[in-house]
Amino acid sequence: MEHISTTSLIITLIIMVVVSAFFSASETGMMTLNRYRLRHKAKHGNRAARRVEGLLKRPDRLISLVLIGNNLVNILASALATIVGIRLYGNAGVAIATGVLTFIILVFAEVLPKTVAALYPEKIAYPSSVLLKPLQILMMPLVWLLNTITRLLMRMVGIKIDNIISTALSKDELRTIVNESRSQISRRNQDMLLSVLDLEKVSVDDIMIPRNEILGININDEWKQIVRQLAHSPHSRIVLYRESLDDAIGMLRVREAYRLMTEKKEFTKEVMLRAADEVYFIPEGTPLSIQLVKFQRNKKKVGLVVDEYGDIQGLVTVEDILEEIVGDFTTSMSPTLAEEVSPQKDGSVIIEGTANVREINKAFNWTLPEDDARTVNGLLLEVLQDIPEPGTHIRISQYEIDVLEVQENMIKQVRMTPVKNAHKHSEATG
Repeated sequence: MEHISTTSLIITLIIMVVVSAFFSASETGMMTLNRYRLRHKAKHGNRAARRVEGLLKRPDRLISLVLIGNNLVNILASALATIVGIRLYGNAGVAIATGVLTFIILVFAEVLPKTVAALYPEKIAYPSSVLLKPLQILMMPLVWLLNTITRLLMRMVGIKIDNIISTALSKDELRTIVNESRSQISRRNQDMLLSVLDLEKVSVDDIMIPRNEILGININDEWKQIVRQLAHSPHSRIVLYRESLDDAIGMLRVREAYRLMTEKKEFTKEVMLRAADEVYFIPEGTPLSIQLVKFQRNKKKVGLVVDEYGDIQGLVTVEDILEEIVGDFTTSMSPTLAEEVSPQKDGSVIIEGTANVREINKAFNWTLPEDDARTVNGLLLEVLQDIPEPGTHIRISQYEIDVLEVQENMIKQVRMTPVKNAHKHSEATG
């Protein structure tokens, strides 16, 4: 290279540094792209996105291409810098060239381009794919050879290379994305998406109307009393049973009963029983995500929850499941959480005993135990193992609870106060 001028070598050296920066920025830009945004753009016909997506289908080939290009350029730049250093400074030029080139490559060919690419991956990856695509085709033999050697070495040390890395998101990862998307998603829609993800964690036991609150008609009652119950029913469907709710024989649509009353001259017990639908039973513990699909598949809107012995434990409707996603409907006959809790100025909350523990935790971001009981009354009875007197004080986890009212063997009302920095334990005093 003695016939090549020093100026030409310096210009070539600068070009090598620029090319090295291109490969470094391309690698970082490609690897930090939002894959889901990329897939969305590719599906909508963005040519650059399709080109990048094609390169990323085989990331091993892309990385090999970038590394080959980067290393070839850096090695060539090192050789040119050594020649320039010797020409300018003699034997000391080797050390000077090494130091200066290391600094230049680190700053201008590594740190700076990779930082910019990490901040603006799309602006770097899309244009760079125009050059990387033909380069990959041109250097395919060398890339293939490098990948083959790498795979053989990996097999020799026992590393499996046939495992496919899934790009699918787990539920927890998706929940994190939803939580961090507040600027793009409204709070209401965000809550709905999170509720959908939580359907698998919630079972029919958590939302069902308990057995003692189910309104049904004993078909063995007098006919006049049955008609009176139908006329004053607040629900759209009502359970028909013989003597005991466990002997349920049908689910009557009240609207259908009204139609039969007006259209038929004789509306009798037999006519009512023929009009009733077959009872749909749901095993206790069924996750809401599964039950919602079963309701749709079986074309049902309401079902009776039964335990392992076949005894009826409660009633669940499609509306109950939908309320878990979108919130309470104004048409619901059951009291809402807002009607069952009353926050006080001192930080305590007066809560009805029938209030749902899980809904209280969601509303106040509390951590009351949910596994052993569905309602506040059930939770306290589970801990106390007895029906308390008014004035009983109990601590559950970091919550101080005072029993305010007890009626008919049930805790009707309590005052609950969260205690900051309290140790998790339970104790009770009368």
